Amino acid sequence: MNNGELNLNGLQYLIDDMKVGDTWRVFKILAEFVEGFETLSKVGSCATVFGSARVREGDYDYELARKVGRLLADEGIAVMTGGGPGIMEAANRGAFEKGGRSVGCNIELPYEQKPNPYTNISISFNYFFVRKVMLVKYSRAFIIMPGGFGTLDELFEAITLIQTRKIKPFPIIMMGSDYWKGMLDWVKESMLSKGFIHPSDLDLIQMQDDPYEAVEAVKRFLAK
Repeated sequence: MNNGELNLNGLQYLIDDMKVGDTWRVFKILAEFVEGFETLSKVGSCATVFGSARVREGDYDYELARKVGRLLADEGIAVMTGGGPGIMEAANRGAFEKGGRSVGCNIELPYEQKPNPYTNISISFNYFFVRKVMLVKYSRAFIIMPGGFGTLDELFEAITLIQTRKIKPFPIIMMGSDYWKGMLDWVKESMLSKGFIHPSDLDLIQMQDDPYEAVEAVKRFLAK
């Protein structure tokens, strides 16, 4: 058979390779979007706190995130996280202990991630991309604390969406200058020096170590 001939007995086009299970998965994805929109649309002004799932109670970063959660709740700002342990738990816990709105958008994983008990609004997702849409859509600020690949993913996703004007600008506050300094130095020395980003792109990020200043930056933005 010539390459240009239609192979009626085989699979020639990508769409032909979609299995019945794959097509039904579209409805599962749609259901997650619908549930997410319906659940989170009532949350109100919300700041999302990101960070490692692997820190424990008593660690400096855990207690800092807990403080941030308390301060946000004091200002009537809902705290949203990925719903899991570590820094996510700490931020939710701080808001929960203050009687504030504490939201967890949990992702179902075969290990590590389990919903923390400090939320009064909780929703679970199978798909990372659905959860990422929810975190961006319903957040008015991102507070990025020390974390791993997932934290970096959320950080650069938000920067990219703002940079490309896919979403309205909102504060992206990185907490922990000692932790983030090396990465930001590399961004300036490599990405910026080669012209891969514009100098104004660096203005999309704020660096804070003081939880009061971080929450004040969120408060100022919401007051606009």
